[in-house]
Amino acid sequence: MNSFRVRWLLLAGGGVVVALVITVVIATFNAERAPLPGPSAMAVSNQNINPGSPAGDIPAPGFELRDQNGRLTSLAQFRGKVVVLAFVDSHCTTICPMMTESMMEALRLLGPAATQVQLLGINANPLATNIADVADYTRAHRMEGRWRFLTGSLPELERVWRSYHVYVAAIHNDIDHEPIVILIDGRGRERTIYFTQLSYEGVPQQAQLLAEGIARLLPSRPAVPHAVSLQFIPPLGPTNTVQLPAFGPHGEMMVLGPGHPHLFLFFAGWLDEESNLPAKLAVLDSYAMMAHQRGLPPPIAIDELPTESSITDAERLLTHLAVKLQTPIVEDARGRLGDGYGVQDLPWFVLTSPSGRILWHHDGWLSSNALDEQVFAALAGK
Repeated sequence: MNSFRVRWLLLAGGGVVVALVITVVIATFNAERAPLPGPSAMAVSNQNINPGSPAGDIPAPGFELRDQNGRLTSLAQFRGKVVVLAFVDSHCTTICPMMTESMMEALRLLGPAATQVQLLGINANPLATNIADVADYTRAHRMEGRWRFLTGSLPELERVWRSYHVYVAAIHNDIDHEPIVILIDGRGRERTIYFTQLSYEGVPQQAQLLAEGIARLLPSRPAVPHAVSLQFIPPLGPTNTVQLPAFGPHGEMMVLGPGHPHLFLFFAGWLDEESNLPAKLAVLDSYAMMAHQRGLPPPIAIDELPTESSITDAERLLTHLAVKLQTPIVEDARGRLGDGYGVQDLPWFVLTSPSGRILWHHDGWLSSNALDEQVFAALAGK
């Protein structure tokens, strides 16, 4: 009897507190279920980014896979956090680096609120499903401790791909997959789907959209700084004259654009994880000696900075490489050159005519002899 009366008095005395708690819970629940605001007209009209589409507020399919450290990881263990789920090819050098860098930049924009967010990658490469594959990608892009990149047996991965309706295929050893990012709220429900575009300029803009989408799902509704405009920015192609400072002791200005034929190699510092980058770039010096004798255009190496996880580390590497090479190295700080020159992978060679027309391009590394032969043939119109 006394025990019962004590409980009743405590409940009555704390009635206001209970009511407030209930109100807060209901408000949070309703806010999480509320339809998300539509994307801005500026974002919708920008072909470099995807403004996101409603995912239907449906339960996200569960899964259990191994991360880059071999830890068994399930979606359910992150209930209460906003999950950013991306489908990433573990050997990708095309669009996946853009996707993962936009995810990381979104976390940076969220500031302290990023602790309420979990980044998850699902391996989308049916030919490279080992833990070592996702570990190598994680290390190359400096994402250790920042996300969990999950993989499993092919049947396990195929079940996840099917459950999220994500297309993945290996065609003649080339991987084709949808570069999808899904936002999952704290209740474990799919809220927004983003389809990553192949645009270097769009990386920071997509990060802005991701950060804003994540913030709308967090109970604290953190304010996201407007780091970049979402307006479409036209690329800089071979008909545009651009001057960029080269790295190294001389720091000369390199003029890109019409007037002379140019040979460019677009690359990124993270490629050093899977290939000996200094040795690969040294090929350009060997080619340059042959090019001088045959009157061919000398090479210029261009780093695609929007795909680099750390600008400081990337520039430190470029400075180090420039000391060892004769070939000038510059950086495409915002990605406008990569988009303007039609770069679809890294590394990527581009040869342009004096009028600013792209005569030849090549996906992947080449020997100095092969490079010399192909440049000569392209300039000769063969």
